Amino acid sequence: MSVLPFMPLATAGSLIRQRRLSPVEYTQALIDHTAAVDGRLHAFLMQSPQQALSDARAAEAAIMAGQWRGSMHGIPYGLKDVIDYAGMPTTGNSAAIVNNIPDAHAAVTRRLIDAGSVMMGKLALHELSIGGPSFDLPWPVPINPWADDHFAGGSSSGCAVAVAAGMLPAAIGTDTGGSVRSPAANCGVVGMKPTRGLLSCNGIIPLAHSLDCVGVLTRTVRDNALVLQSLTATNAKARTNYIETLDRGVVGLRIGLIRHFYAGDETAHPEQVTALDQAATLLEKLGAEIVEIRLPRREEFSACCALILFSEAYAIFRGLLTQRFAQLGEHARTSIMSGATVSAADYIDAQRWRARLTRATNAAFDGLHAAITATNLDPAYPLSDSAAKTRALARHCRHPFSVTGHPAIAVPAGFSSAGLPLSLQIVGNYFDERGVYRIANAYQRATDWTSRRPANLRAA
Repeated sequence: MSVLPFMPLATAGSLIRQRRLSPVEYTQALIDHTAAVDGRLHAFLMQSPQQALSDARAAEAAIMAGQWRGSMHGIPYGLKDVIDYAGMPTTGNSAAIVNNIPDAHAAVTRRLIDAGSVMMGKLALHELSIGGPSFDLPWPVPINPWADDHFAGGSSSGCAVAVAAGMLPAAIGTDTGGSVRSPAANCGVVGMKPTRGLLSCNGIIPLAHSLDCVGVLTRTVRDNALVLQSLTATNAKARTNYIETLDRGVVGLRIGLIRHFYAGDETAHPEQVTALDQAATLLEKLGAEIVEIRLPRREEFSACCALILFSEAYAIFRGLLTQRFAQLGEHARTSIMSGATVSAADYIDAQRWRARLTRATNAAFDGLHAAITATNLDPAYPLSDSAAKTRALARHCRHPFSVTGHPAIAVPAGFSSAGLPLSLQIVGNYFDERGVYRIANAYQRATDWTSRRPANLRAA
């Protein structure tokens, strides 16, 4: 197997800038690798090799002419298929809108094009980003590359699978209730949900307007920071370079430990509890001060998030229910319809509840540089286990920071005895993504979890 599919984005970018790696050679290697493994993993809904090679040739010509544009120049990426790329279908993984072809790029797509990046295709997801997995859709369910027939997480499933399996160095997803962090945790990659509002959602099929965020998935923290830096290059709120503080370590930082989320309100899988406690101990050894803190119960955040998400999703998709009901999968139909039962008064109460939960969270974060907790409470489950699927829907710690809008990153934190990834979630203060990356990078450098590759990558 070529070394290029698993080469860190930062390394590839540096070699491309030095003209020691051809963007065309790099892109072709990823196209070939994807052809070899994706027939079994189903990360892509649509591959665009001709577009990718055209982008790569343009990048190579510009770089050879001395017109290097930055760290993403010549770097391949994929888009969750709710993000518009002009002239290419944006299907939302739904037969109901399979012929939706936008005539303009999404805002984040435009940033990547301007950066000279290489568009590899559209990635699979849960239908309309509203949960799953679903087995009654025209496309197969993405498979976790760490174990046959295991759940990849969602809804940005294909993003995490493609990155974990070496098909892409970076993918752009969306996170409304945890849809970047969930698959990142299940597939053993890095998934960042920035502060809500940092990245524009223009040109993206919405799920819940007041919760939706664009997110980034990569194999390393440094790679993730480079991608986000490229996406925020002209955003006034991105006042500092995410890379400049990345290697400063955690000495002197005060980090909250939200342990009751995974060992109090409900108990996580014992190997996950051990991994999280060991992560806290390691950060303390690296020089951080770890202080256990309490937020409202995890279930409060989840109930509030569900009320807002499903009512807003119903407002967005109710037309599809009446006009294309039969073309929607059962899971999407049921989820969207659940929002119809939320009254206007209930929705307003939920937003007030959200404000109270946010104030409580901000109070708990006072004097802290960041906080850590679980991402998911359990490793990935077998897709054939319907009881485990139902159980996993409520067993995670992603909703709190969807409700409050804080930046939150999922980073690999080890493996279960069955060889399935475990995950740590690091949460920062508003618009302090560089602080989150700094802590995540210190933890990653002190462990070897991201150096491992799925052992069962093979052709279909």
